Amino acid sequence: MNRGFQRTDHVWLVMMKAMRALTRYAAAGIEETGLGLSDFGVLEILLHKGPLPVNTIGPIVDLTPGSISTAVERLVAKGLVSRVESAEDRRVRIVALTPRGKDLIAGAFRKHSLQMNRVFSELSPEELSTLETALKKAGKTAARLMNKS
Repeated sequence: MNRGFQRTDHVWLVMMKAMRALTRYAAAGIEETGLGLSDFGVLEILLHKGPLPVNTIGPIVDLTPGSISTAVERLVAKGLVSRVESAEDRRVRIVALTPRGKDLIAGAFRKHSLQMNRVFSELSPEELSTLETALKKAGKTAARLMNKS
């Protein structure tokens, strides 16, 4: 077997194991807030990007159109987001944080940020930067290759 393929397969396995551990750790902290991962993702996007159309949020948080609709319904029912028709296009629904939703996600995100700081505390700033750059490159390459299929 070609050593290059062995090495990339091994890197992928290490990355997947690390991602599973990171996800379990993050999910445990997020669940303490009463949110699931998808609800946290939707609220976090709205916290950092502001109000967005439902169909824009789904791809960002990797939810199908049906799943994002269900997530938004759930968040509306909990009083964490509002959903209104767009002034420009009545077919478009804009989702925004309510004050209650903003308070919840702001606190939850602060906690999540502290958790991630602990996870990456053994990496130097240079190592973090290198890791970020490498992961972005690999992710963009994978996306490009998927689009060629």
